[in-house]
Amino acid sequence: MNRALANRAFVSSAPRFVVKIGSSSLTKADGTLNRKALETLSDTLSDAYDRNQRFALISSGAVAAGVGRLGIASRPTDMSGLQAAAMVGQPHLMTAYGEQFGMRGIGIGQVLLTADDVIRRTHYRNARLALEKLFAMGIIPIVNENDAVATTELRLGDNDRLAAIIAHLVRADVLILLTDVDGLYSGPPSDPGSRPIRFVGNMAELENYSITGRGSLFGTGGMATKVTAARMATAFGIPALVTSAENLRPALAGEPVGTWFAATGQKSNARALWIAHAAKSHGQVRLDAGAVDALESGGNSLLAVGITDVVGTFDPGDPIDILGPGGDLIARGLAGWDSERLRESAGQPGAGRPAVHVDDMVLLRH
Repeated sequence: MNRALANRAFVSSAPRFVVKIGSSSLTKADGTLNRKALETLSDTLSDAYDRNQRFALISSGAVAAGVGRLGIASRPTDMSGLQAAAMVGQPHLMTAYGEQFGMRGIGIGQVLLTADDVIRRTHYRNARLALEKLFAMGIIPIVNENDAVATTELRLGDNDRLAAIIAHLVRADVLILLTDVDGLYSGPPSDPGSRPIRFVGNMAELENYSITGRGSLFGTGGMATKVTAARMATAFGIPALVTSAENLRPALAGEPVGTWFAATGQKSNARALWIAHAAKSHGQVRLDAGAVDALESGGNSLLAVGITDVVGTFDPGDPIDILGPGGDLIARGLAGWDSERLRESAGQPGAGRPAVHVDDMVLLRH
């Protein structure tokens, strides 16, 4: 496969892509499923399938569909309410997709993931192999976070981030994020002075712009989460395209729609991506200068002897931030010890296993 598409003109020939569509594009104002929008999406993607392109679809809409079915006025804000709405709405969403793709003779498979599926080594491997098997069988994976069992403390996050993680998990050629506006603007699209941004070669180019947040009653994200997902994808070697659901067909034809984010980094794996960008930090450790040098020279685990301070309460396996002497973020990783034991051992040589193993750590400053 062409692992880093040079520009959007090559999207039409991308062998494998990931596309994410949000709740605002799939539901009506009252929270019920917008069947017409779903039909249009399915028809466009079926045409791509017939061109021998393969893709994973990350689809929001389960909670919103559940809201409509339950007859409540707005999206729940509590975890149990969200889980109830997701459990009610998910089967209706999948039935609708099954009917639409089935009309074209295309099979679908429901994939519900949790954070453990991209953190734990065995889970990560199993998820990757399962998705690859679906691709090999010509089945479209339709992916969502498993809201029914997810917890507040350990979530993949919004579906834009999930889409970026899946793009890495399946080694996609491009990530396409669909929203209810036609691309990224220099400010709120409703402002007369805002202008469309068609190309982003480096995320630093966006520092002076106002990126808006949530734009829909039934959505969880907005353009800010699209930019975060694009940052996650491009930093790890996958270009991203942000555009409206209505522009999906011209986007898949390689036409100049939306905002193209060029890949800036090298290919990595979804687990590293999650640790670096998506995981919620449970604490911090601060290092001395020697420990920072050891980490940034590459291939070294973090040892307790180089730690000068421990902040927060965390257990083994929890994501933590790793800071330099001045407080700058050096890396993120999964704790090898709990916070209490790490405080007792900080600065001490010969303290046993690493505080953060090199395989569970992602360097960020470089």
